[in-house]
Amino acid sequence: MGNSALKAHLETSQKTGVFQLTGKGLTEFPEELQKLTGNLRTVDLSNNKIEVLPAFIGGFQQIKSFTISSNKLTSLPNDIGKLKKLETLILNGNQLKQLPSSVGQLKSLRTLTLSGNHFKEFPIGLGTLRQLDVLDLSKNKIQVVPAEVAELQAIEINLNQNQISTVSPEVSRAPRLKVLRLEENCLELSSIPFSILSDSQVSLLSVEGNLFEVKKMCDLEGYDKDTEDNKCLSATFARVIVGCKCVQTKTS
Repeated sequence: MGNSALKAHLETSQKTGVFQLTGKGLTEFPEELQKLTGNLRTVDLSNNKIEVLPAFIGGFQQIKSFTISSNKLTSLPNDIGKLKKLETLILNGNQLKQLPSSVGQLKSLRTLTLSGNHFKEFPIGLGTLRQLDVLDLSKNKIQVVPAEVAELQAIEINLNQNQISTVSPEVSRAPRLKVLRLEENCLELSSIPFSILSDSQVSLLSVEGNLFEVKKMCDLEGYDKDTEDNKCLSATFARVIVGCKCVQTKTS
C-alpha cells in the first residue's frame, strides 16, 4: 500500500476516530498509527498478514473496538492490558494458543472473540473481566471445559467445533451464564453435568452434533418437559469419533 493512500486513511481517521484498513496485505502494524493514539476509538485491520502487535498498542487509551481477525498473530503483547476503555476485542482466525495474563486487566471488555485460533486449553484468568458478556472460543482444539469457567461473568460462551469431551460440573455456578454452545464436539451424554440442567442460570444449552442423539436429553432428570423455554433440542444426527475428529452419521 502506498504512502499517499495510508496518509489519506490517517487524515480521515483523525477526524472520525475510526481506522479501517482491511485486506491490504499488511505484514506489520502501521507505525503511523502512533500519531493517533489520543483519539482513535475503532481500529479494524482484518484480513492482512500481521504477525506481531507492537508494544505501543497500549497507548491507544481511547480505543473501544479493536478488530484484527484473519491475520497471522501467534501471541499478544502484555501492553494490550492497558486498553482500559476497550469493549470489543475480535481476534478470529489467527494462530493464538494462549492469552497474556494482562488481558484480565481489560476492565471494560464486553465481547472477546477468539474463534478459529489454536487454543488447546480454555484460557484462564478471565474471571476478572466483570463486564464480559460474550466469549467466543469456537473452532479451536479445546478438550476440557474447566472448573474456572464458574468465575466468568459471561452471559454467552460459544465453544462450538472444538474437541471437548469433558465439562466440569462447576460450570453450573457461573453467575450470569444464559447461553452455552457446545455443538460439534466429542461429548457423550454422560459428559453433560446434571447440574447444568437442574441448578444453573443456563436457558439455552446447544449440544447438537456430539456423540449422542440430542433428544435423549429429554429423558434426563432435571429436564423440564412442561416448559416451552426448555434446554433440550431435537436432532436426527449423532456423531462418532474417527481419527480424533467427529463425523456425521445418520441415526435411526
